[in-house]
Amino acid sequence: MKFIKPLNLKDALKIKSETSYPVLAGGTDIVAQWRSGLKMPEGIISIGHLSELAKMKDKKDSIEIGSLATHAAIYGNKAIKDNFPALVTACRSIGAVQIQNIGTIGGNIMNASPAGDTLPVLLAYEALAELQSVRRKRTISFVDFFLSYRKTAIDSDEILTKIIIKKPPQTEKSQFVKIGTRQAQSISKICGCFRRSNGRFFISFGSVAEVPIRCQKTEDFLSGKALTADVIEKGCEMVKSEIRPIDDIRSSGLYRAHVCSILLKRFLL
Repeated sequence: MKFIKPLNLKDALKIKSETSYPVLAGGTDIVAQWRSGLKMPEGIISIGHLSELAKMKDKKDSIEIGSLATHAAIYGNKAIKDNFPALVTACRSIGAVQIQNIGTIGGNIMNASPAGDTLPVLLAYEALAELQSVRRKRTISFVDFFLSYRKTAIDSDEILTKIIIKKPPQTEKSQFVKIGTRQAQSISKICGCFRRSNGRFFISFGSVAEVPIRCQKTEDFLSGKALTADVIEKGCEMVKSEIRPIDDIRSSGLYRAHVCSILLKRFLL
């Protein structure tokens, strides 16, 4: 295997445009997949040392998170704690401390696993992904980012460089919930993020479809309504129709659908 270590982002983008090699950040997912039998590529572009992609910027209306920011750096950042508590909880739920110290949010995104813990949070917060290539720089909403199982909207010559999240109002309520076989180092059976902001609801889940999803029909039904017992029951039944859970080694589809409605009900109550 060729191991290529770019000098900077500009160098990395040039190499990416000239090869089909994948990008390696912390390596906590892809290296484990290689050891489990996934075919190894002819080469990799290692960018984990590029400090310019690890920065976090607290701006007036938004926070920018570099794609190489580690989970530990994210949950240790005061601005993120103050504005996005659900993201803090999600980053704390990933693996063990060692994984949190080396694993990156960009790696979690680009791994594109439907069970990725930060992904429902980014969907619920309507975050944007900044993608760069030698041709252009563009942003795309995470609602449009995940196309199918482990397939994203990123072009072959692009690198994910940052995540942009608009700051929410101080009065909003948000929550991240993860259900697994144990409290630590567990892959999600279900993970979800819920927000209520200015009377509008945002509901997203991971590990209940081939991609992380927003439940927009349920969001529209609940938004602007008084949360009566009847509205809550209808919303919790509706959410079951928007997810597509399967039976696998970790859980059954029936269990996942039931638990999603319970998690939403607990948040609404």
